[in-house]
Amino acid sequence: MSITLYELAGADENRRFSPYCWRSRLALAHKGLDVKTEIIRFTQKEKIAHSGSPTVPVIDDGESTVSDSFDIALYLDQAYPEAPALFGSEIEQGQAKFIETWANTQVMGPMFRIIIMDIFNGLDEGDKAYFRETREARFGMTLEQFHKDDDEQRAVVAQVLTPVRMMLATQPFLSGQQPGFADYILMGCFMLARCGSTKPVLNDDDDVQQWLERMLDLYDGMCRKG
Repeated sequence: MSITLYELAGADENRRFSPYCWRSRLALAHKGLDVKTEIIRFTQKEKIAHSGSPTVPVIDDGESTVSDSFDIALYLDQAYPEAPALFGSEIEQGQAKFIETWANTQVMGPMFRIIIMDIFNGLDEGDKAYFRETREARFGMTLEQFHKDDDEQRAVVAQVLTPVRMMLATQPFLSGQQPGFADYILMGCFMLARCGSTKPVLNDDDDVQQWLERMLDLYDGMCRKG
């Protein structure tokens, strides 16, 4: 029996831009598990009401339902210990949790400012009012005021990625010689930009691009196709 992954999509159901869903997608691919996807839009929360969570990702695995990308990763390692591990130890879990907090608070914000209007314009018409209302309440300003597609904002992205750049000078992935969930956390941010917009968030000569290319090649180029 395959696992069902509930994923957020835009007007085009192949435009799956949620960074959190991508983290779970990559985790499932890492484990080599069979997956089928169920598309959900912002205003279709009834599809995941059984999970008790208002947001995706959510997975159904037989009688088990799990939400939140980090909790899903922990569940997959527990439920499928014979498959490649996402975390090698509790220490790695703690380190990945730090990466998650850093990526969510420091990386995603400046990227989102660059691409937010592309995200909005690509939404299903039924989602646009919800997206505008909730995001403007969160930002304390209009989407148009929040949006900053300029070199200064890309410089902010480059600056917050400094520790990644330094780490990748000594190893190919954040997790070491092979990718792990820490890599999938950060890759989710880049997939938000890649699937939600055509605007670049990195300069072409940024060393992080080399890591990004390696990530795009994983699992038969799954992220390139996404």
